Amino acid sequence: ATPAVRVPARFARTVGAELADPLTPILATGAAATAVLGEVTDAVLVGSVTAINAVVSGLQRMRAESTLESLLLEQAHCARRETDGGTEEVPTTALRPGDVLLVEPGDVIGADARLLDAEDLEVDESSLTGESLSVAKSVPATPGAELADRTCMLFDGTTVVAGRGRAVVVAVGPATQAGRAARAAGGAAPPAGVQARLAELTRAVLPLTLAGGGVVTLLGVLWGRPLRESVAAGLAIAVAAVPEGLPLVATVAQQAAARRLSRRGAVVRSARVLEALGRVDTVCFDKTGTLTENRLRVTRLLPLDDGGEEDLLRLAAAGMGNGDDGAHETDRAVLEAAGEAWDGPPDASLAFAAGRGFSVAVRDGRLVVKGAPEVVLRRCAGAPELRDRVRQLAGEGLRVLAVADREVDGTPEELDGAAADLTLRGLVGLSDTLRESSVRAVEQLRAAGVRVVVATGDHPETASAIAAQAGVPDADRVVTGAQLARATDTERARLVAGTAVFARLSPEQKVTLVQALRRAGATLAMTGDGVNDAAAIRLADVGVGVEGAESPAARTAADLVLTDLDLTRLVDSIAEGRAMWSRVRDAVSVLVGGNAGEVAFTVLGTAVGGRAPVNTRQLLLVNLLTDMFPALAVAVAAPRQVPVGDDHGPLAGHPLAAVLRAGPHRGFTAGVRRMVLVRGAATTAGATAAWLVGRATPLFPGRASTMGLAALISTQLAQTAWSGRRSPLVLATVAGSLAALVTIVQTPGVSRFFGCTPLDPVSWSVVLGCAAAGAAGAELVPGLLARSGTGEGGPGTGQIR
Repeated sequence: ATPAVRVPARFARTVGAELADPLTPILATGAAATAVLGEVTDAVLVGSVTAINAVVSGLQRMRAESTLESLLLEQAHCARRETDGGTEEVPTTALRPGDVLLVEPGDVIGADARLLDAEDLEVDESSLTGESLSVAKSVPATPGAELADRTCMLFDGTTVVAGRGRAVVVAVGPATQAGRAARAAGGAAPPAGVQARLAELTRAVLPLTLAGGGVVTLLGVLWGRPLRESVAAGLAIAVAAVPEGLPLVATVAQQAAARRLSRRGAVVRSARVLEALGRVDTVCFDKTGTLTENRLRVTRLLPLDDGGEEDLLRLAAAGMGNGDDGAHETDRAVLEAAGEAWDGPPDASLAFAAGRGFSVAVRDGRLVVKGAPEVVLRRCAGAPELRDRVRQLAGEGLRVLAVADREVDGTPEELDGAAADLTLRGLVGLSDTLRESSVRAVEQLRAAGVRVVVATGDHPETASAIAAQAGVPDADRVVTGAQLARATDTERARLVAGTAVFARLSPEQKVTLVQALRRAGATLAMTGDGVNDAAAIRLADVGVGVEGAESPAARTAADLVLTDLDLTRLVDSIAEGRAMWSRVRDAVSVLVGGNAGEVAFTVLGTAVGGRAPVNTRQLLLVNLLTDMFPALAVAVAAPRQVPVGDDHGPLAGHPLAAVLRAGPHRGFTAGVRRMVLVRGAATTAGATAAWLVGRATPLFPGRASTMGLAALISTQLAQTAWSGRRSPLVLATVAGSLAALVTIVQTPGVSRFFGCTPLDPVSWSVVLGCAAAGAAGAELVPGLLARSGTGEGGPGTGQIR
């Protein structure tokens, strides 16, 4: 299909997804029932509100998805395939079982393949197994071996770092090991966005909606009104009680937060995941390629003679090959550390090979050997016993090289044989070093009340060492994948509660860990960069992919992608999620609290006068002016820092430090319930007071209904303005809505369409006075009740942050 054809189809799907919102059936039923009663115009108005919400929300959703898709482009790789006449380069998607591949350094393997020939072949399998060091490959079979120990196999998505090989393809696509790991990620996590909150809210609102409509209908009948009129009034209030702007408010709030994050190096796959980020209390980091750079660097130098560290490093550099991009990864690490101390290519050299275990170079009459300690020590004369020291360094997460040398005359013809009777000069420790942002990210997460754990396929000692360097508490508490798999559910719950590092995990065991953490009550963000992380990322509350890996599997499974390799972007995302949670809570209170006031006002008015004081169109007008635009402004307002008197610690200087220090958001329903009660009571009081004044005073003949309507809107706007007084956007929107109200009421034709009567200045004075009194009561009464010990306390309508 052409892009022009795909866009409409995709738009239709996103709109359909928005129409699946739990509030839609209520609005649709109200529109249909209104039409049956003969109020076609009112039915069209209700239906239009629903359709417009779905269309705008669908556009917002498409925008977020398109942003991520542009990030995930250009992931195709090519492979060299043997033919009868030589070789050809083909896309990896064209490979089939039975094809013979040729691989060399830098190649990204596009299928699972069985080795036929291998020459000093080493492969980086960290994206699949979590091993930070390259794996030596050989032809002999390894039946029954674990994935990380299948040295006769090449796997899809891994990268050749040294040597050359020839292999026959045995599996492609979903049948590969990477495909199986991705398939394990196919089951999506339970909804981690506003959907669950909307469903919960709907279940609470629906009975009240039906009850409010039923009470209005019953009161009308008891007052002797015609049945059709009474039913229409009850139906109007039932429709009005539905916060039809809620889906749009939630979507736009999340999209606004997503746009802010995209400018700071984090792209959200689904904007709705921001709500889940606000609840995150545990972050699980993959080690290789996430906490670390997945690149070896020299981090320890231990000279064993009179020379210093610089002399040892210069000697290790002299033992390198030609030092170009084709050099072994250990040589590249030594070259980077040596810098200008490297004197250029040697007179003769023998490159490092996994089967040999060392490299040899000759320069200016000196033969230098660099390689695995257990191999180099056997070629040294009178070398000291260093097994414990080597074991200690390995336990610190280091890859250890021994450096030795001897003088030679000229250039030996057989360098391998000449590498004997050496003098050991020292040990070089290399490690997969931490990203610069890892320590800062862990510090900030801990300061924000978030627990940090590490999950990796790497060795337990290496994983523990890296976790300790990153500042993860209790990094010495390590559990392996085998221990986790053998544990009962009860034991597993205990393990995940008290363990900071999980090592030697297969992709399936990472899924087990995620499930155990979530069952223990954690709201979990899982962060990773490889295909071995994809399933766990998919099943976490928030899946976080890290940009830069060869395989796109983790990013494809993720809800949030960090694009600039700075892990503190995850902290920014959690802060934005927490701030957005507060704004959505406030917006929901605006919507539901206002509608609760509308229902209460209508019921009271019907009980007093026998007829509903406002009709369907007027109630839709109320929702348009008080819900749609002011609530949107509340939801999308940029978060503002509120000083807390603490300018020190890891969060010092962060623009949302106060939000982060407040901790994960919980108790959404309880907080909304209190705010809804306060706002609903204040709205009812303001509207009812203005309506009663209009009914009781001869100065306002026929204007009571309009005065009640205007006060109903004005009281809600006054509360929104006060709670959002720090936001220019909220204040401007409230002013605009108030101006629209005056225009509609005072314009004869429009006023008549909505069943209103233009008001004189005295009437407006009464309306605005009642509205101000109601809004003031919302702020003052809860505090007075709290001080008297009969209430919960706190501000009546909250304060937009």
